[in-house]
Amino acid sequence: MAVSFANVNSEAGLKKLDEYLLTRSYITGYQASKDDLAVYSSFSAAPSSKYINVARWFSHIDALLRLSGVTAEGLGVKVESSAGPSASTPDVAEAPAADEDDDDDVDLFGEETEEEKKAAEERAAAAKASGKKKESGKSSVLLDVKPWDDETDMAKLEEAVRSVQMEGLHWGASKLVPVGYGIKKLQIMMTIVDDLVSVDTLIEDHLCTEPVSEYVQSCDIVAFNKI
Repeated sequence: MAVSFANVNSEAGLKKLDEYLLTRSYITGYQASKDDLAVYSSFSAAPSSKYINVARWFSHIDALLRLSGVTAEGLGVKVESSAGPSASTPDVAEAPAADEDDDDDVDLFGEETEEEKKAAEERAAAAKASGKKKESGKSSVLLDVKPWDDETDMAKLEEAVRSVQMEGLHWGASKLVPVGYGIKKLQIMMTIVDDLVSVDTLIEDHLCTEPVSEYVQSCDIVAFNKI
């Protein structure tokens, strides 16, 4: 079912989106999708840092687009146009091809633009000319990181988790989720290059061993999706 948002370039729209993202890493589902791209594209400028959840989400989607792009289809989303409070994008299933000169229209599942096709052709030609092998597949992973107790410093826990660095591993957005009895767990996204990073090895050999294990009791994979 499609979700709807008010004009994200207005105070009211930003407030609503910030509340929506308080308990979510993405607009829909557990991975970046074209729903995120639709909302991201509706911003005329980066959101103010006072909207903490929106700013976190916006920075993560921006980084994903620079790193590997967004390909998941999503569930469908409507975003009101910045042209007026009553304007909104049409339903995804009925959306016509986007006019190249109309920046307010968001075509979630439309065909590639001429610029995108040209860029893809240039990348393919460059790869062929250099003789490089096709880049290894990538995955988006959502982890639950659980502390020892309610006295664990969650800021230091996240710092310890992010201190784990290796080739093919990129940490993304994170949030604290209440578990009960005053205890919170850390939910954190990461993007990995499949041939370079094993999630099981990352957890067993890095996240659940010293010095990270001083703060981390256990880690669980919540979602694992190919990009």
